[in-house]
Amino acid sequence: MKKTAIAITLAAATLVAGCNDADVASRNLSRAADNFEINRRIVFYNGITDRYMLEIQGLCSIGSGSSSKSITVTCKTGEGRFKKHQMGLSDNVTYISEQLESEGVSTVRYRVVFKPEAIVPDVDLRTSGNT
Repeated sequence: MKKTAIAITLAAATLVAGCNDADVASRNLSRAADNFEINRRIVFYNGITDRYMLEIQGLCSIGSGSSSKSITVTCKTGEGRFKKHQMGLSDNVTYISEQLESEGVSTVRYRVVFKPEAIVPDVDLRTSGNT
């Protein structure tokens, strides 16, 4: 039991020691953006026509789309109000995400967000009745 605890502690220390300041800051910035705290500009660009196709700006989180050839951009537009955009990517369409303002994040501690209210879902009940 004692050997197992020591092995787990050493493994955790090795993982933490392998992270540099930039990796920790990058993860913390990504987590802040996913919580709609980072103001971003996301521009979709066509490399063949050299034209911008779409620009989205605001408190936005970038996520994986339904396939490897798409992404989703979810933006907070007000208190409890959101918009979701999905864009297909191809060999000539790409996107650029720009963080518009600097943010202060820790380079020595990972940020963990725990939302207890997310554990109990908001359930909509649908039945086959005529209601």
